[in-house]
Amino acid sequence: MLKIALPNKGSLSEESLTLVREAGYRLRRDNNELSIIDAENNIDFLFLRPRDIAVYVADGVVDLGVTGRDLLLDSTASARELMALGFGRSRFCYAAPVASKLSDHKFAGLRIATSYPNIVVADQHQRNCQAEIVKLDGAVEIAVELGVADLIADVVDSGATLRQMGLKIIGEPILYSEAILIGNAGIDLEDPAIHRFMRRVEGIIVARTYVIVEYDVQDELLATCCEITPGIEAPTVSPLSKAGWCAVKAMVKRAELNTIIDKLEAAGANGIIVSDIRTCRI
Repeated sequence: MLKIALPNKGSLSEESLTLVREAGYRLRRDNNELSIIDAENNIDFLFLRPRDIAVYVADGVVDLGVTGRDLLLDSTASARELMALGFGRSRFCYAAPVASKLSDHKFAGLRIATSYPNIVVADQHQRNCQAEIVKLDGAVEIAVELGVADLIADVVDSGATLRQMGLKIIGEPILYSEAILIGNAGIDLEDPAIHRFMRRVEGIIVARTYVIVEYDVQDELLATCCEITPGIEAPTVSPLSKAGWCAVKAMVKRAELNTIIDKLEAAGANGIIVSDIRTCRI
């Protein structure tokens, strides 16, 4: 039976459940369940602390796991990233008081508060800099105000919490994080159960990234419109009963949709319709 670890709480938990359910797996969970077996698909879903998932995967206790890239790197476990999942995006940054004149290469001898000590140690080593690491389990943003540290290193989403605490980001992010699917170093990606799970999840991720756009266009304008909507391989083009017209269907990136519609309209396309995709295989 395939064993897959999902976060039991935190920002990644609910979206992980939603992704797996959309991929066709049966998961009905209350807050106390540590394991749910999907008998139809022969998978045991285990709900573990997000920080522990990389360790369980690396040790082979579970086959696959969903965690954050930042948590995987900080764990120093030998598990490896298999797939980015497209949610839980954040930056890992240094931050210091707004009035500070610190630069991102002058941390030697300073105290850096963080919940991710291994990421910070590795980054400091890369910068050839030695700072004192103050490990905290949470509420890192307040460490400077309390006099525990001179600056912090933490996950940043919008940056609103930093601003509230009178902090500013220093330099470029140490890394960009998001939810990822991980496996152990020796995982067999051709194993049928693992391959099937990954392809199902990939289908949901692609479906969230793309939409279907359909429109009618005169034959003489077809080439221009197809350049705007080239699709994955090529757009689907079908003749209409009205002479000199055809219907076009293509997948386009959701993030570019409104710009594409503007271009299609300007190019002479008519009856432009957009549809969501539930899942797909490419």
